[in-house]
Amino acid sequence: MNKTIEYRKMTKEDIPAVVEIEQESFATPWTQEVFEHEMTGNDYAHYIVAVADDEVIGHCGMWVVLDESHITNVAVRKHMRGHGIGEALMRKAIELCKTNDVRLMTLEVRVSNHTAQNLYRKLGFQDGGIRKNYYTDDHEDALVMWVEF
Repeated sequence: MNKTIEYRKMTKEDIPAVVEIEQESFATPWTQEVFEHEMTGNDYAHYIVAVADDEVIGHCGMWVVLDESHITNVAVRKHMRGHGIGEALMRKAIELCKTNDVRLMTLEVRVSNHTAQNLYRKLGFQDGGIRKNYYTDDHEDALVMWVEF
């Protein structure tokens, strides 16, 4: 891949592209209204986007409350997967947390999503437990993972 990728704070103008990525990526994607609320009504929300050639190609969201962060979503456009963009988004999120004295980051991931689990382990995350029937579309369990900085 020869594209230069920029990572920056998400803006309201990015929402339509982020919603498209959600629809490509998740069985129960977040809607435009959810992202609008996140951007305008949730003081804890922080979002990063990956941009190549003026196209939003990925995003990572998190809530930061005091010294803890919870990853809400990470997704990359299908045609751009496998190029380290998801990892770079997570590294940017971790960097933001460390800069703001966040000491712990958590997330949930489908128990069947071994690719994501391997990425999170590569970034230092550990298994923390199982949330039974976590996903509403098929009642799959979620693996809770966490990392301490």
